Amino acid sequence: MIDSDGKQVGIMSTRDAIRLAESRGLDLVEVAATAQPPVCRITDFDKFRYAQKKKAHDSKRGSASGGIKEVKMGALTDKHDVDFKVKHIRRFVGDGQRVKLTVSFRGRQMAHPELGRALIDGVVEQVRDIAQSEGAARMEGRTMSVLLTPR
Repeated sequence: MIDSDGKQVGIMSTRDAIRLAESRGLDLVEVAATAQPPVCRITDFDKFRYAQKKKAHDSKRGSASGGIKEVKMGALTDKHDVDFKVKHIRRFVGDGQRVKLTVSFRGRQMAHPELGRALIDGVVEQVRDIAQSEGAARMEGRTMSVLLTPR
């Protein structure tokens, strides 16, 4: 058993540990149930639970999931805007993320899918040094998309 000060008290019966905890106005918290004998700590249970919650939150926060970032453009996006989006793609790929590049078509633009394909091919060419495309661009309804992965 571990005392509230962090000192190891030793092995004692459960009743004695509960009495000791109650005499100090604290709780007896089981820390390692699978250990033989089980390890308990005399501490404030609310503080213990708060610390566990914070530790779990921080561990989730530190691990970046290998998710997919999406960069969207229109079929007639201007060159400057495309260059701006390419900077974003470079940053995402540099961070190890996969990027889904999506070009959407509106109205009569659907009659000219070659515009979107040319736009996608141009962007893929600009990031070829750090990213590679997984397959060719494919049309899905009113959008054309390709997946870029880090090299």
